[in-house]
Amino acid sequence: MAIQFRSQYTSLLRTTSIASMLAGLAIIISLSYDILHNHLFVITPAYLEVQFIACLVLLMDFALHLFAAFDRRQYFWRNFVFLLVSIPLLNIVLWSGVELSREWYFVLKMAPLIRAFAAVIIVVAWLVNGRIKMLFAGYLFTVVAFTYLAALLFYCYEYGINPKVDNFGNALWWAWMGVTTVGAAIFPVTAIGKILAVMLPSLG
Repeated sequence: MAIQFRSQYTSLLRTTSIASMLAGLAIIISLSYDILHNHLFVITPAYLEVQFIACLVLLMDFALHLFAAFDRRQYFWRNFVFLLVSIPLLNIVLWSGVELSREWYFVLKMAPLIRAFAAVIIVVAWLVNGRIKMLFAGYLFTVVAFTYLAALLFYCYEYGINPKVDNFGNALWWAWMGVTTVGAAIFPVTAIGKILAVMLPSLG
């Protein structure tokens, strides 16, 4: 059953959803710059600021949707995962001084994107007429976004280890060939790369 919202908040809900989408875009741009500029995984102060501000936008969007929902309890529990990934967990972990593995740091970097992607689907629903077209547009966006992020992750872990991945273009080509199930003459050598090599054709 779809969650119903109070009509007087429709305009404001759309505004915050668009803001959430832009927050996710800011995270992707910042994440891309970190990986492509530094080649390896690092956590820069600039990225931390971007993610913190983006998470505040995502939390504001969640709070407004919760307030505008007729059944707030239903909205809260159906979107509880979105609430969790909207919290600036990376900032909290670093403020607390807890040391995590490189993989966990990357997960915390990427988590807010889940909520941002959900906002994109909402925006697409407004722009596209017809349920079939909306589903197709949502699926197409998911494939493109995941493929790009997979290429970033593949480049992050394979660069300097895999002799066939000496620039991001190679990683992006590998990801697109993987999601289309065509395959490329680039083979992963790290555990993360091998996991992505399985996930991409499955998504495609």
